[in-house]
Order: sequence, then C-alpha cells, then structure tokens
Amino acid sequence: MNPARRLRQWRRLPSDSRRLLWLIFLALPLVALALRLLGYRRTLALVEHQSRPKATRRPTSDDIAAGQHLARLAAIAGRHGLVTATCLRQALLVHGLLRRRGLTPVLKLGVRRQGALPDMHAWVELGGVALGQPVLAHTPFQSIAGQPTSQRTSAPSDD
Repeated sequence: MNPARRLRQWRRLPSDSRRLLWLIFLALPLVALALRLLGYRRTLALVEHQSRPKATRRPTSDDIAAGQHLARLAAIAGRHGLVTATCLRQALLVHGLLRRRGLTPVLKLGVRRQGALPDMHAWVELGGVALGQPVLAHTPFQSIAGQPTSQRTSAPSDD
C-alpha cells in the first residue's frame, strides 16, 4: 500500500483511535522484547500483573464492540509497526488492555492442521466472542488467562 493511501486512512480514523493505535504501535515491540527476554509464562504473568483491575465487570455489547475495534487496531499495528507482531504478541497486548478496563478477557491458544504441520494461533475472547476473528479456523485447546499459573502447562513459541 502506498504511503499516501496509508496517510488518508490514518486521517479518517477518529482521534481516540489514532491515540490508541499509537499506544499499540509503541507497546507491541515491548511485548516482543519481553517474550524474547522472559519467555511466555513470565511475560503473561507480567502482563496480568501490570493490568490487574481494581474491580471487574461483565462486558456489555459496547465493550465487545470496543474489544473488536482494539483487536483490529492491534492487527494493523502488527502488520505495519516497528516489529512484525505475531498473533501471540497482539493477543497478549489486547488481553492486558482489556483487563485494564476492568473486563475479564480470556487468552486462547488454538491449533489447526496445515498439511503435515500444525498451525498455532492465539486470540482473545470477551464475553464468549473471539475478538478480531471473522472466521476462527483454529480449535482452542486451552484457556490460558484466568487459570492459576501452576495449572498452565503449555508455553507456545512466539513465532
């Protein structure tokens, strides 16, 4: 996509979406660095600790729509940011940002067969809705967030 078109798309975004996109652009490299230095489990623990809400609430339809928007912005930043952000990096960030809003998102990992190799995927669900996933082709195999750390058995790769 040419730079002029990107700039037009940027200008069409509401100002609050532009600010949120900047935050995501800046935060995704930090998540990537944390995954590289700390590994998956400790990065997840750090995200959950830093996003610990004072109180939680059930998501409304507006919260789910805002979560969908947040996941779309994370995907945009993941494609066009300083680092190419995998689905795991994006999901960890979206999970943390939603928790900071007092919501209880669920970080999901899934797999599907892609020929002889498994294709891993990470996403966030809010109120039972898979955010940013128009068609979810992966079968979830474990809910990650919301489980005590001692019960978390799998550590996906960042790639």
